[in-house]
Amino acid sequence: MQVKMAKNYGFCFGVKRAIEIAQKNKNSLTLGSLIHNPKEIKRLEQDYNVRVQEEVQSVGADKSVIIRTHGIPKNDLALLKNKGAHIIDATCPYVIKPQQIVEKMSDKGYQIVIFGDANHPEVKGVISYSSTPPLIVNSLAQLQDQNLSKRVALVSQTTKQTPKLLEIASFLIARCAEVRIFNTICNATFDNQEAVRELSQEVDIMVIVGGKTSSNTKQLFNIAKEFCMDSYLVEDFNDLEESWFRSKKLCGISAGASTPGWIIEGVREKILGF
Repeated sequence: MQVKMAKNYGFCFGVKRAIEIAQKNKNSLTLGSLIHNPKEIKRLEQDYNVRVQEEVQSVGADKSVIIRTHGIPKNDLALLKNKGAHIIDATCPYVIKPQQIVEKMSDKGYQIVIFGDANHPEVKGVISYSSTPPLIVNSLAQLQDQNLSKRVALVSQTTKQTPKLLEIASFLIARCAEVRIFNTICNATFDNQEAVRELSQEVDIMVIVGGKTSSNTKQLFNIAKEFCMDSYLVEDFNDLEESWFRSKKLCGISAGASTPGWIIEGVREKILGF
């Protein structure tokens, strides 16, 4: 089996930065998973005693708390400060940007529209910075029957697909008197998606490596599936099945922004052995 790697894949700047912060702060807590990759989270716990705490109310006073890459809701941050926690901020700068935009534009009276998954931690954090209730839509279809104001500000979850953001932007422009559009999709997400779009048209089979709860990884898988029906999402080499590769000659591999190199290499080596 031949293997071809995507031009861009794996750890992005924000994730690399967060991992480095966690490794420098042993015996700390992270409020929610630092990144969406359970294997890497387990490694950080085993090697650095960096543990996940899901509930902010359970964080004890004077604890060292790392803010995850996706950020946390504004009120949770305030509660940590009130508790006297030592806060170590690993929020990705690309995530801080939509938080700041939403806070500023909602204060100016714009209706906020967020293109994203309402249940994703990044979006929950962004929502908390809006002074008015925002509209959260995960597709153009979800926006069709919404009551829209004359003045609207649009932001996106950082890991969404640019063409779908443009669809929503075009819809708003046709219906609102003033639309402020902020492209908050991060560069690494765009580059990884374009690389998958290109590679998946060249290969017989496509494997995307990453956490199955990772939004950006799922976006890569969805793009791969558009162009290569034999596309699979795996968390590590244990998820691979040899039957997928029968009669196939060339396998493409990409990986989500939260996927460490040691997991990607394990997948690549096993596929080469088929």
